[in-house]
Amino acid sequence: MKRQQNYSNLQERTPIAAVAAPKQSLALLDAVALIVGIVIGAGIFQTPAFVAANAGSDINVLLLWLLGGVVSLVGALCYAELATTYPDVGGTYYYLKRAFGRSVAFLFAWARMTVIQTGSIVLLAFVFGDYFSGLWLLGPYSSSIYAAIAIILLTGLNILGLYPGKWTQNWLTAAKILGLLLVVMIGVAANNPTTLPTPTTSTTPTNWGLAMVFVLLSFGGWNEAAYISAEIKNRRRNMVRSLVWSIGIITTIYLLINLAYLRGLGLAGMAKSEAVAASLMDRTVGTSGALFLSILVAICTLGAINATILTGARSNYALGQDFAMFSFMGGWQQQKETPTQALIMQGAIALSLVFLGTITRNGFETMVEYTAPVFWFFFLLSAISLFVLRQRDAQINRPFQVPFYPWIPLLFCIICGYLLYSSLAYTGIGAIAGVLVVGAGIPLLLWNNYRQRSLRE
Repeated sequence: MKRQQNYSNLQERTPIAAVAAPKQSLALLDAVALIVGIVIGAGIFQTPAFVAANAGSDINVLLLWLLGGVVSLVGALCYAELATTYPDVGGTYYYLKRAFGRSVAFLFAWARMTVIQTGSIVLLAFVFGDYFSGLWLLGPYSSSIYAAIAIILLTGLNILGLYPGKWTQNWLTAAKILGLLLVVMIGVAANNPTTLPTPTTSTTPTNWGLAMVFVLLSFGGWNEAAYISAEIKNRRRNMVRSLVWSIGIITTIYLLINLAYLRGLGLAGMAKSEAVAASLMDRTVGTSGALFLSILVAICTLGAINATILTGARSNYALGQDFAMFSFMGGWQQQKETPTQALIMQGAIALSLVFLGTITRNGFETMVEYTAPVFWFFFLLSAISLFVLRQRDAQINRPFQVPFYPWIPLLFCIICGYLLYSSLAYTGIGAIAGVLVVGAGIPLLLWNNYRQRSLRE
């Protein structure tokens, strides 16, 4: 029998039950808004200080952020081939299933549902809670209360349908870009020559490896484009364009905002600041600047939370389609164009993680440790899957192919491996908790396989 030349997710997927399938409802602008909205979250307000402390010079700061954009583009090229060749609402889940089998795909979807995506949602929600508490304090657990409210409201918004979710995302992304550009203009216009080092001045130690960990943390999230590959219009063209445009916009904004930090604070001032954006606004505008920054961070985090909720539920839906144990998440509301049950499950897990972050009294750092090692492990597997699928599906038509294959995917694998090592080396008990939760998926997988064998017999 001759192999099919063109991939179709309808041909390859054998769902537990026949349900409505996603439609191509997202335009190029919607996809760009989602990706930019996910990536530009809280990181750019925190990580530049760590980068400056390890860069060695102001020129190195800008070079590191430019390099972060290049590294992200390398990964995006790999994902563009996978997403255009296998347009599936499960995204990375489907690539891993096709390359390594159902068991690996199940563990990834379990990890994404319980650690990666929900942990990212809660991480952002705690940042939102921290900054919004500065505007209106709700008591000793104010940050946790705001985090829970944000998750409940934005999950509810996406349950209402794809269109409310995507239009909210578009407006939040536009607001955050305008706000960041305003910060850039304030910083660049700052007349503070005493803080400006010369290009040859080295006032901080140089540790490019550690600096890149923080840079790439701020660039994380562009891979979420894989989960909308089945819903984007004219996907063969728009998937690649959405990734390239998004990373270009993000890199430009990051370069400009760091130039503003350097202009307003100088390298040493950046390195010593605990909240570099707040320091810049306080020095240049005063207390009114701190108020503006709190509102801006709240907008940025809300945009990132909303986009992460929207894309995260897609892999839960794919899990429900393939495994009877989670079949309750495999329903797609055709009229609303959204996986309602998958969104509810994701929201419930996220709220339980808010409670975990509350009892540890260090929500943000706990969620970083909880998610990082698991994320980079499966990111590395997704990079390797490109090599496997190139060999296994050699005759399938690929609308886009990674240039300079196999060197670019190999470079991507090396980067993922390095960051997996770094995330294990520099994290604490939160990482152990994340790994244990993923491990808890193994007995669930075995039980599911046993049930399916019993039904067949």
